[in-house]
Amino acid sequence: MDSSETATPATAELPIVTRDQTSCLGCSAGTPTTGATAESEGSLIGLLLAEQQQLTAVERFSRHHDASDRPAQERWYADLLPASPPAEGQQYAFEVDLDCCSGCKACVTACHSLNGLDEQETWRSVGLLTGGTSQNPVMQHVTTACHHCLEPACMIACPVDAYEKHPDTGIVKHLDDQCFGCQYCTLACPYDVPQYHSGKGIVRKCDMCSDRLAEGEAPACVQSCPHKAISIRVVDVEQVREDSEADHFLPGAPEPHITQPTTTYRTARVFPRNMLPADWYSVSPQHPHWPLIVMLVLTQLSVGAFCVGLVFERTLNDTLIAAMRPIHATAALLFGLLALAASTFHLGRPQYAFRAMIGLRHSWLSREILAFGLFAGLAGLYTLACNLPGIPPDVTAALGGSVAVSGAAGLFCSIMIYVFTRREYWSLSATSGRFVLTAGVLGVATTWLTLAVAAGVGDQANVAELFQAGRQWLGTALITLAGCKLIFEASLFRHLTDRRTTPLKRSALLMTGPLSNIALARFACGLLGGIVLPLLLLSPETARQSLTLQTSLIALLFAATLAGELLERYLFFAAVASARMPGGPRP
Repeated sequence: MDSSETATPATAELPIVTRDQTSCLGCSAGTPTTGATAESEGSLIGLLLAEQQQLTAVERFSRHHDASDRPAQERWYADLLPASPPAEGQQYAFEVDLDCCSGCKACVTACHSLNGLDEQETWRSVGLLTGGTSQNPVMQHVTTACHHCLEPACMIACPVDAYEKHPDTGIVKHLDDQCFGCQYCTLACPYDVPQYHSGKGIVRKCDMCSDRLAEGEAPACVQSCPHKAISIRVVDVEQVREDSEADHFLPGAPEPHITQPTTTYRTARVFPRNMLPADWYSVSPQHPHWPLIVMLVLTQLSVGAFCVGLVFERTLNDTLIAAMRPIHATAALLFGLLALAASTFHLGRPQYAFRAMIGLRHSWLSREILAFGLFAGLAGLYTLACNLPGIPPDVTAALGGSVAVSGAAGLFCSIMIYVFTRREYWSLSATSGRFVLTAGVLGVATTWLTLAVAAGVGDQANVAELFQAGRQWLGTALITLAGCKLIFEASLFRHLTDRRTTPLKRSALLMTGPLSNIALARFACGLLGGIVLPLLLLSPETARQSLTLQTSLIALLFAATLAGELLERYLFFAAVASARMPGGPRP
């Protein structure tokens, strides 16, 4: 080593970053100093204090974000958002460019991730339209979510006002805290948008990421689409109403005049005439809603029993009425109370059932709850009057009439709940026929059973007269009503010959396919309880048999008719079919 060179110290000193050099990590300006600088700063403490003044990557990003008044990714989606908020007579709406949609489902994933949805929960889906010929096939992916309709069926149907349509933006929001999980909106919406979350006991749905829109950011589905197929636009309300009149939305989709959806699907292509959803010809049973099955059947049994009892009493003398009425009224009341108790099991959050009256102005469910609540109260008073001595006959008769009227009102509200959904299988004529005939069949069967019980526990002198009075009248009525109901239900199968795949044909296909065993059991129970056993009880040979045998046959008759009506109501829910938004291929 040359003697003129200075020897390198044996121990290297730590680099010290000065205060002026800490403005930005990785900046070219400023370099660490060594040696004398370290001595000037004094010690290792100076190094640590200087390091504490440096910003982390997260802090630098936060400072950069706060310095800007616009979202960082705005340049990528600015053209997918409206330049100004909706004016009066306008609202926000989705617009989908079908020519750009590739079916990648990035929108589904982004929506799922941003909203923290569970594995089986989806607020946006991608379906498929197919058509054309074997030489020139056509396939079109379709992304769908909530259409934020002008007349949202979910909001109108909700009994607790858990939905609101924003007066300025038109966005339909669901208020999770207000919802008590009745799931009526899932039946009312023709597009299957509201999704029930069994773990939370509430319904949830798309709200167009309204919190992001309010800050000028695009919804998750809009921002995530790699082809810019989804955008947010401002639409004129009157134009949407005019467009809905033409019933032109998407092939196979529900008719837009029902709720007037605002989503616009545009394409430069002309679809072939046979363009249909990929799942158009597939059928699958729907959720049966067992608590509703039990509630509907038993409320109709209770209403029918009270009404049939009041009519049947006109054929009896005062002695026989006094022997039968207390037992009959008590049984009818108990079935009604059991029905109301069963209805609470359908609620996701039954502790908030007291809110059910909020939507009385617009919701048939609120009206049904009010009507049956009134019916239960009046039925209780009537039953009490029947069992207490000294009550004037006029008071008892007035209470009995009020029970029948309130029960009929509740039955009408039950019918309208399903008519409101606009499903052909649940039309006014079909639902009225089913519900009224169920009330008649079960009302007669219950009256016959309570008559037998009254004869068994009452004065032996009235036994033969009670049985004789009820046998012909109730047996004939039951055979007539049960026969009419079975024929009415069997008439659905005529739609199997329809050339088009209509909703009623789908229901018939379900009852001859996946639900065939249930359908066979329903008709078997209906024939046994409504036709065979009544004919057996009407025969002279049975009339000569013991009271115990006849009572056993009547009990079997009641059990068969009740089982048959429960199975019929199961099919009422499981076999319903309606138009739906395009889905993917199904088996």
